[in-house]
Amino acid sequence: MYHLMEDRFRTALRRFLGERYGLDLPVAIERPPRLELGELATPIAFELARRLRRAPRQIAQEIASGLGPIEGVARVEVAGAGYLNAFLDRAQFFELAQELARGTAPAAASAASKVIVEHTSINPNKAAHIGHLRNAVLGDTFVRLEHFAGRPVQVQNYIDDTGVQVADVVLGFLHLERKSLEDVRRLAAEPQPRPNGAPESGKPDSGARRFDYLCWDLYARVTEFLEADPARLELRAQTLRAIEEGVGAESELAGIISTAILRSHLRTMDRLGIRYDLLARESDILRLHFWDAAFRQMTSRGVITRPATGKYAGCWIMALGDAPAEEGAEAEAKVIVRSSGTVTYVGKDIAYQLWKFGLLGLDFHYRTFSRYPDGSAVWTTASEDGEPNVPEFGRAREVYNVIDSRQAYLQNVVSAALRALGFEAAAAHSVHFSYEMVALTPRCARELGYELSAEDTQRPYVEVSGRRGFGVKADDLLDKLESAARAEVDARHPEDSEAVRAPIARAIAIGALRYFLLKYTRNTVIAFDFHDALSFEGETGPYVQYAIVRARNIFRKLAEQEPNPAPAPPAAAPGQSISALSAESRAKLLAGPEGDEFWELLLLAGSLGSQAAAATASQEPAFVAKFAFQLAQSFSVFYHRHHILSEADPVKKAFLVELVGFVASQLVAALALLGIEAPEKM
Repeated sequence: MYHLMEDRFRTALRRFLGERYGLDLPVAIERPPRLELGELATPIAFELARRLRRAPRQIAQEIASGLGPIEGVARVEVAGAGYLNAFLDRAQFFELAQELARGTAPAAASAASKVIVEHTSINPNKAAHIGHLRNAVLGDTFVRLEHFAGRPVQVQNYIDDTGVQVADVVLGFLHLERKSLEDVRRLAAEPQPRPNGAPESGKPDSGARRFDYLCWDLYARVTEFLEADPARLELRAQTLRAIEEGVGAESELAGIISTAILRSHLRTMDRLGIRYDLLARESDILRLHFWDAAFRQMTSRGVITRPATGKYAGCWIMALGDAPAEEGAEAEAKVIVRSSGTVTYVGKDIAYQLWKFGLLGLDFHYRTFSRYPDGSAVWTTASEDGEPNVPEFGRAREVYNVIDSRQAYLQNVVSAALRALGFEAAAAHSVHFSYEMVALTPRCARELGYELSAEDTQRPYVEVSGRRGFGVKADDLLDKLESAARAEVDARHPEDSEAVRAPIARAIAIGALRYFLLKYTRNTVIAFDFHDALSFEGETGPYVQYAIVRARNIFRKLAEQEPNPAPAPPAAAPGQSISALSAESRAKLLAGPEGDEFWELLLLAGSLGSQAAAATASQEPAFVAKFAFQLAQSFSVFYHRHHILSEADPVKKAFLVELVGFVASQLVAALALLGIEAPEKM
């Protein structure tokens, strides 16, 4: 709602500037530091003063007197040396904010604004770990923010099923485990134990290990195997070539392994409410010759060259500096195709990025990979035999690649390639949505059974390594969080049935994890800790969830007080409320210094749209997490200060209940943007 008032004030100002001064200028809107200065402010008069050569305060007074009425704005005043301050109509703000909270849909988006967000993109060679969860949760939350803004979003998950990580697991099964193709096929097809030991089939667990966990350990063993004898790296190279070329048992084994582990990854992410539209396989990029098409574009336009001598002799390279790499600027060139003829990762990434923007001239075939419970399809790419009636994939206006910050150089190379090809708009709209790693606090590492050195115990965090097998598997983390949350719920609500307690514990566990991963800005290294994440106090998901539970309890108790109450705001509670107030009553209770406390809470709650817009523009979901916590804090102060259910004045009581309903609805909406459910009780 606050965002709407900002837009109205800005629009009115720009219209006035055009009509009065013939100027079309951007108008910056600020939030005044104190309520007595209003709710909106702009220094536009200072900019005009430089252009019109007049005093800024004189110009501000001219604007204030000529601006005319603005819906939702009570008055505009001049402050200081020339600020324009707008004071909102508090009662009207409340009324409009409630209307929006009751479900006014965002404006319809144009097809031209289509966005692709690629996230998760875990190598399909082992179980997902905690670092992968930060990628997926950040990407999923950004998707939710884009949807909230009314933009059509396509969620893609890149499956590197021909890379060296998959090759290592293939090598491990063939040369360490001595497994045949059929042996691995049977292992991958066995019913996979679900979280807490329940197998996918629903039958009692036979003791079988999860296939993705088995591959986790095997991958670490292969790392040791290769390091023990560098000559074995040729065995890896042979395996990788066979997979890339799609020939032999190695290629077939890679397909079995990657598909089975991909299904495990999707089950893990579904626990967090994370979904995908398209699973794009690297093997199909190779089989359909996407790179060949990109190579033709890049050579015909001179983007890549092949020096005959020097460090890069025989390689196809892209010069990244002003000087050509052949003239000695070798440090500013990137190898795209090795002298052996194999394409580097970045070459395939360039081809894929071109496809995302519809600039490659080729397309995949598509098949249904699986369906979610609501019937929506998860599609996968195919190199042949595609299905009919497929949604249009690719052809985006903007592309966000959620990849950790260590890949910044390669992402810059991809953008540089688009720019060198002449696709300036695509390069400008290729966004590396980067983030830092997730580590563990020493306490958390010990709780997970890892032995730490004396030096490690003194560090602020302990790094994890999937290659070394040192890390937190995502499902183990979720299971442990859920068990801890379940113990708390069981202690608080022993009278409730299993069917009631289990989903509450799940909601708390998922909320704790997602909030912990989202409350930090993306450039912050996270040190995960169970106790910090699950705390009901402080800046945590459960703290925000509990604020909503408190609000809903008010409506439940209110229902017990009144025999025939009116319906409550639907997002606040499935309970009840008091009859609606008149605009005059709201205005009176919100007026003056006595109403400032209520107005502060209302204004904060009505700022969700503004915070979501800021989070989207800056690609920082942490803004919404901070907003949710601040609103929960403010509500907690309000909750303890006002005994709503025992309020003697019926008009004030109705107003307070109405305010609680609105605050709760905004907390629910904020958590939904973060992918967090608000449980009925805690």
